[in-house]
Amino acid sequence: MITLEDWALIRRLHVSEKLPKAQIARELGISRNTVAKAIASVDPPEYSRAPVTTSFEPFEVQVRQLLKATPSMPATVLAERVGWAGSATWFRQNVALIRPDYAPTDPADRIVYHPGDQVQCDLWFPEPRIPVEGSLVMLPVLVMVTSFSKFITAVMIPSRTTADLLAGMWALLSQQLGAVPRRLIWDNETGIGRRNRLAAGVGGFAGALATKIHQLKAYDPESKGGVERMNGYFETSFLPGRDFESPGDFNTQMGIWLPRANSRTVRALKARPVDLLGIDKAAMLALPPVAPAHGFAARVRLPRDYYVRVFGNDYSVHPTAIGRMVDVVADLDLVIVRLEGRVIADHPRAWGTALTITDPDHVSAAARLRDAFQTPRGMPTEAAVVLRDLADYDSAFGVNIEVAS
Repeated sequence: MITLEDWALIRRLHVSEKLPKAQIARELGISRNTVAKAIASVDPPEYSRAPVTTSFEPFEVQVRQLLKATPSMPATVLAERVGWAGSATWFRQNVALIRPDYAPTDPADRIVYHPGDQVQCDLWFPEPRIPVEGSLVMLPVLVMVTSFSKFITAVMIPSRTTADLLAGMWALLSQQLGAVPRRLIWDNETGIGRRNRLAAGVGGFAGALATKIHQLKAYDPESKGGVERMNGYFETSFLPGRDFESPGDFNTQMGIWLPRANSRTVRALKARPVDLLGIDKAAMLALPPVAPAHGFAARVRLPRDYYVRVFGNDYSVHPTAIGRMVDVVADLDLVIVRLEGRVIADHPRAWGTALTITDPDHVSAAARLRDAFQTPRGMPTEAAVVLRDLADYDSAFGVNIEVAS
């Protein structure tokens, strides 16, 4: 059979250079019939091998039946079910060729974002460990990105609990974005809610902002792709070459870097997020005049040891409130305890766990109260002790005792 190179050469010599068939045959050392067939053939020659039976074919029917019932069944399980004893790699390759015939199709639509409609929310866990109370820990970063303008807001938070997530969202909306979108897009984050049921406090938070928490269905990454890409952007553009001394240092460096990130030109938008933010915010809702309920809040009776527990840490309270009901609130920065509206404890929020945070004034006050409680009351000293003659008692009771002579 003539090769592809010979076929191309014969066609060029005959069509372009106008050489006769006999001369082409002499120069190339091939027969005239071969030259004639090459000139008459419009399509290039193709090599085809006669079909042969492979070792996989006897098992294909069984594999297809199993995939029809369970399209996601792993190739290793399929091999075990059909009794395959050959090459595992060869079996996987053949299964990969036929699996698309049974796998469900999940098309991804092109999404058009409108100004003010939504902000995508996610948690990013940077790999560098942050020093916290003598330990190195991995802390979450709450990232919120406007879908229309691609404006980025972010802050490191102590935990992924509902209280800290709500406090973080309020901090970003009020301090970095300055407006409220009509929808906050989340995946099935436990602190926000699972299975279409919001966690305690999330519904009230959204209602106070007049917005909606929209949780995505499973296997729908495209609907939150904007914030997912930003997490990757942090990994490549923010983290390299940086060290962090504390969570506060991380947030300070992030706060300095974010304006530069929002001033870059986004290729998909052909514009800078900071330039489109005004259009985005104009279609959003205004911030409420009063902050929504967020962070930690509890009403407890202060025990004898005058400490309250918040996020796994113990904070001292002035001991004069022992036995009384006190109100405890905490956000990302402070832990405050009030008694009938009066502040009786004020501590910086600790980001570690199993810590005891003590105010020395509370310890001193407790010592004074303890001393006062343990000191016994003295006997009265004003009344003088009266000493009487025993004859006075004899006269009072009419006793006459005669002494024998």
